[in-house]
Amino acid sequence: MPAIHGFLLRNGEGTPLGQYVPTGKFGRLFPSLQPLTPPPEALEELGRAMKDATPADPKGDNEDVPAGYTYLGQFIDHDITFDTTPIQEVLVDPLALHNFRTPALDLDSLYGRGPADQPFLYQLPPNDALFVIGKTSPNPGGGDATIKPSLDFDLPRGPQGLAVIGDPRNDENIIVAQLHLAFMRFHNKIVEGLKDGTVKPPSPVRRGLFEEARQLVIWHYQWIVLHDFLKRLVDKDVLEEVLEKGRAFYRPHRDAFIPVEFAAAAYRLGHSMVREGYDYNEVFTFKPGPRRRTTATLGLLFRFSGRSGTNVPIPSDWIIDWRRFFQFAGDGVTAGLSRKLDPFLAPTLSEIPDGGVLPGVNLPIANLRRGRSLGLPSGQNVARRMRLKPLSPEDIAKGPDGQVAAKHNLHIETPLWYYILKEAEQRGDSKRLGPVGSRILSEVFVGLLEYDAGSFLASNPQWKPTLPSTKPGHFTMADMLRFVGDLSPINDPKNLTGT
Repeated sequence: MPAIHGFLLRNGEGTPLGQYVPTGKFGRLFPSLQPLTPPPEALEELGRAMKDATPADPKGDNEDVPAGYTYLGQFIDHDITFDTTPIQEVLVDPLALHNFRTPALDLDSLYGRGPADQPFLYQLPPNDALFVIGKTSPNPGGGDATIKPSLDFDLPRGPQGLAVIGDPRNDENIIVAQLHLAFMRFHNKIVEGLKDGTVKPPSPVRRGLFEEARQLVIWHYQWIVLHDFLKRLVDKDVLEEVLEKGRAFYRPHRDAFIPVEFAAAAYRLGHSMVREGYDYNEVFTFKPGPRRRTTATLGLLFRFSGRSGTNVPIPSDWIIDWRRFFQFAGDGVTAGLSRKLDPFLAPTLSEIPDGGVLPGVNLPIANLRRGRSLGLPSGQNVARRMRLKPLSPEDIAKGPDGQVAAKHNLHIETPLWYYILKEAEQRGDSKRLGPVGSRILSEVFVGLLEYDAGSFLASNPQWKPTLPSTKPGHFTMADMLRFVGDLSPINDPKNLTGT
C-alpha cells in the first residue's frame, strides 16, 4: 500500500494557502478565481444545445485521432481519478471529495494491490505473476456463430457476470473492457518474455518477476500517455514548453493531486470524441461486408458489458478488431476516427439509455452542473490568469449552441468545460485543444509523472522504450497491441469452427 502523505494547497503562482491536504483528495489550480454559478436552467438549455445534429456525417470526424484514443482516454481517467460523490446543485468543496485512485499514472486500476493483497486477480502459484484471463461465452454468438465459443478474450467474471478486475468501471462498455483486457495480456506477454529471455529486464539488478513486468508495463504505458495520446490531443508547442521549461500553474507543494479544473472540465474532452456507432469488427460495423450483422451502436457497447448490461461473458463475435481503432501501417484496414473536438456530443450521450451506468442522464447537462457545483471559474478568467487572450464573446456566440450561451450571457463568462470545447473548435481547428485546454492537460499529466518517484520521467528521464516498435526509441498504442498480438481474433482461422 502507498504511504500516506499530503500537500499544502497552493494557488496558480505556487503560493501556499496554509491548508494541509492528504493525498487522495482533489484540489484547485486557481483557488483565488471566483466560481461561475449560472442559473441551473441556463445550463440545462445550453446542455441540450450541445447535441450533435449530424452524428453520421464524416465531416464531423477528427482525421488526426483514431477512435481507439477516445477509450484510451477513459482508461487513463479511471487510472487517476475515482470520485463517487453525486452531482449536486449546491457548491461542493473539492477538498471534501475523496479520490479513490492514486493521483499517478501507476495502473492501480489494472494491478489493484498486487498478487499478495488481491490474489484473486492473478493465477495460482507458481504462475501468480500472471493475470487471470476470462473466456468468452460458451454459447455461439448471435451475429456470427462460426466463431468458436469459450475463447480467451474476455475479462474474468464472477457468478453475477461482473468483471473481477482492479477497477469495475472498466467493465461499463465493451471497448474500454477490451482495452483493459489488452493491458492484462500485455503484462502477461512481458512476464513470459522475461521468463524465456525475449524481453530485457528493466534493470541489471534483478527483482521479482511480477515487479519487473509491472515496471516495464507502467513505463511503456506512461510513455504512451505522454508521447502518443497527449501529443494527439494538445498543442504540441504547449506540451514541449511544459516539458522543457517546467510547469507554471500545477505546482503541488509535496504530493500530486487532481485539480477539479482538470477532472471536471479539461479532461472531459473525451465526451466530445465519442461516436454514435463504431466499425467494431467485421460482424458489428456500419461498413458493408459478407459478415456484417449490424452497427456497433453506443447502446450495444453498453449492453455487452457487466456493469452496464447483461450480455456477459461476451459472445466470441464481440471480440474487438484493434485494426479498426488504431493505425497499423500496411495492414490493409483503415482505422475508424473519433469525432471532432467541439461542443457537440453524440445524441445517445444526451439521453443515456436504460442499461447504462447513468440511465436517463443528459451528459452535457450533468457536466455543466458538475462544474457549477464544484465552483469552477469561467474559461475567460482561467485564460486571463494564464495571460492568454480569451475567446471573444463573438467567438463563444457562434453556432446554434453559442446562440443559447449568448441568450444567458454565458458568452461573456463561460462555463469552463464548454469554454474548452469551444476553444478547441475555434483555435484548435476541432482537431486538438486550444491554449487553455492544452496548458491544463499538459501541466497536470507532466506533473503527475514528475511527482511520482517511480515514473520514468522522475526516476530516469533519459529512458526510452525497450520493447519492439515501428520506430526505435518510441512506443505507441499500436506498438503495444502489435506486441501483444491477436489484433483481429475473429479473423484468425484457429478461432473459427471447422478448423
